[in-house]
Amino acid sequence: MRLSRRFAPVFAAVALVTVLPYDAVPHARVGSENPPVLQPFGAECRTTVTGSHAVAYCHNPYVDTDRVRLHVECDRWWDIDSDGALVGAGPAETVRLTGRCWKEIRSAWVSHQK
Repeated sequence: MRLSRRFAPVFAAVALVTVLPYDAVPHARVGSENPPVLQPFGAECRTTVTGSHAVAYCHNPYVDTDRVRLHVECDRWWDIDSDGALVGAGPAETVRLTGRCWKEIRSAWVSHQK
């Protein structure tokens, strides 16, 4: 009995540490210098689908060039989906991207790449 009373606080401390949530455990500070400054990036794109044609206009208001690509997913199983070529949208530039299917378009979207 005496042994278990002497180690009771140790058992309680171990149980408390293992039950604490992950966020409550202190973490080492890594890179506590100035945080990196994030540069805004990415053209704003408007995509329109009319029947079997898709058109996207992308305007880049930022300094870095944004390479954009139009992706078109066709509605029919036999119709071939397409990914357009990468087009560079420079600073303060608007680019026009087009794509089409033989029949209806299920969806169209634009991807961005630095």
